[in-house]
Amino acid sequence: MKKLLFGIMFLGASFMAKSQSFHGEQISEQGAIPATELETKMATKEEMPAKVTGVVESVCKTAGCWMKVKTTDGKTMRVTFKDYGFFVPKDIAGKTVVFEGVAKVKTTSVAMLKHYAEDGGKSKEEIAKITEPEKAIGFVATGVIVK
Repeated sequence: MKKLLFGIMFLGASFMAKSQSFHGEQISEQGAIPATELETKMATKEEMPAKVTGVVESVCKTAGCWMKVKTTDGKTMRVTFKDYGFFVPKDIAGKTVVFEGVAKVKTTSVAMLKHYAEDGGKSKEEIAKITEPEKAIGFVATGVIVK
């Protein structure tokens, strides 16, 4: 009976491990704030360490080298990965993620916005419409959990 119980527990733990994947540094979900609250938590700060959870809106189609996570009012936040030391799977749009690192208010140049749009599979017409830099909260993650 003990062997059967142990086997069931092992199988359950294996299933749980397979239902999520880790990228970058090993992190936990504990203490993560919703992406919809990050802007409020930052208030007047230009930079802040944080652990955040949210739903992936899109991912770099080239290599998984960034992802956009839904925030508030239909907006998204770009999440990049520290020193490009790791990437995420390219097929995780719609999945919930937990990521830890540093949130920063930054201005993204037109050239970089066009590069991101190209990586995201945008059309040449959509890319040509990018003419102004963008000031927004960005995030540099040291670790990501894909649920």
